[in-house]
Amino acid sequence: MTRWRKSSYSASDGNCVEVGRGVGVRDSKSPSVELPLSDGQWASLLRLVKAV
Repeated sequence: MTRWRKSSYSASDGNCVEVGRGVGVRDSKSPSVELPLSDGQWASLLRLVKAV
């Protein structure tokens, strides 16, 4: 079972993205749909997020 986490910066209205370690990302409003990410894709995503 994947443990999904929301950022502490998430809005209180429920509009947020959740991450599952080693799995991918999903929208908290539609948790049955997941976007799987490989290790390389995770690394790229993190670099982009940190650059913003």
